[in-house]
Amino acid sequence: MEPSAPPSIPRRTILRGLGALGLTLTRGGAGAAGAALSLLAGPGAGCSSLPSKRGRAIKVGILHSLSGTMAISERAVCEATQLGIAHINAAGGVLGRAVTAVVADGRSDESTFASQARRLIVEDEVVAVFGCWTSACRKTVRSVFEELDHLLIYPVQYEGLEQSPNIVYTGAAPNQQIIPAVAWSMQHIGKRFFIVGSDYVFPRTASEIIRDYVTALGGSLVGEEYLLLGSEDVADVVSNIVKAKPDVILNTINGDSNMAFFRALRERGIWPQDIPTMSFSIAEPELRSLGTNHLVGDYATWTYFQAVDTDENRRFIRAFRDRYGANQVVGDPMEAAYFGTQLWAQAARQAGRPDVTAVRRCMGRQSYRAPQGIVYVDPDTQHTWKNVRVGRIRDDDQFDIVWDSNEPIRPEPFPLTRRREQWSQFLADLYRSWGNRWARPAN
Repeated sequence: MEPSAPPSIPRRTILRGLGALGLTLTRGGAGAAGAALSLLAGPGAGCSSLPSKRGRAIKVGILHSLSGTMAISERAVCEATQLGIAHINAAGGVLGRAVTAVVADGRSDESTFASQARRLIVEDEVVAVFGCWTSACRKTVRSVFEELDHLLIYPVQYEGLEQSPNIVYTGAAPNQQIIPAVAWSMQHIGKRFFIVGSDYVFPRTASEIIRDYVTALGGSLVGEEYLLLGSEDVADVVSNIVKAKPDVILNTINGDSNMAFFRALRERGIWPQDIPTMSFSIAEPELRSLGTNHLVGDYATWTYFQAVDTDENRRFIRAFRDRYGANQVVGDPMEAAYFGTQLWAQAARQAGRPDVTAVRRCMGRQSYRAPQGIVYVDPDTQHTWKNVRVGRIRDDDQFDIVWDSNEPIRPEPFPLTRRREQWSQFLADLYRSWGNRWARPAN
């Protein structure tokens, strides 16, 4: 599919959006987050407490890839979700009832995710599902959750352009990861970008968003390449990067393809001190798997890093290590998965019963003091207000936080560079070009 031409958009519109993040192209540092964050202690609009049937355990589903190319990232998210459920039970459960998890393996395949989601809802009768990583899988299961009028709590940063009454998004929206990463890179590194990504809906859409903002801010894209999920065929991609000589590589590769990509970069003499890489799907667990000797000095943008200095974070890290091992690390989607369980439990308690309709009604305006800081479910979008942070990779599977928004940022799932109908048309064209799928087929 040919990339669409960037739309003409007033530069002041772009700068106004960056100002809400405390980012400019002329000076550094964090500023005001724009709109004030309002935290409500009570239930959301239309949320009322109703009697609950006490007794048997409440069943929830966990749906992640425990095998296949995405297991490198999703196993740890599954574990963090289980930790959150354990903490709910340690605090007395929900409405006097224990919460039990039914775990399903999506096997890094969107059709498997869809069938497993249906099984969890119809056969296992869970009242909520925590899960998915890739946007191809999330978009495939979305129709299942909407058809069955159920609830998915999705913990991973993504490309936006979506809003569903049946999904609560605890990962970052584009203005909480993709857009600030571009602006920070232009401000601190350079203006010539090379995009490399996995060939499915998240990286392709992220590239469109990046193209819009780079063009509007006076930068340039000097190359763009994609790999099938799980592919190690990176030689041509890296050769093109060598020829293009960008200032920054923007990396939206997901899964274990990152191992081959970074190894090939170093073999061709590309190191962070010359051409740094800004990654969007590499957190601390991936560093542990990939080996930081290939990555020290590169960057990532997330809303949470293990290095965040809060009491809640120290307790979260300690609890995860007590449960899974003293040397374990934690990352952004894990933290979002963990606090997603707590938001759900709060909503169920306020509703007075755990059934799907009652809990969904109460999810809007839930707030929680998470390891990263205060998070808040925006009732208009069901996305989450979160801090934004840029980290530089160290040699101990950790990041130094080099920039922090210092306040939660309002989520904007639809970037301002195009109208909603334009974004919808882009997604529809992409879906059709892949034979009505959300990832490019191998053939």
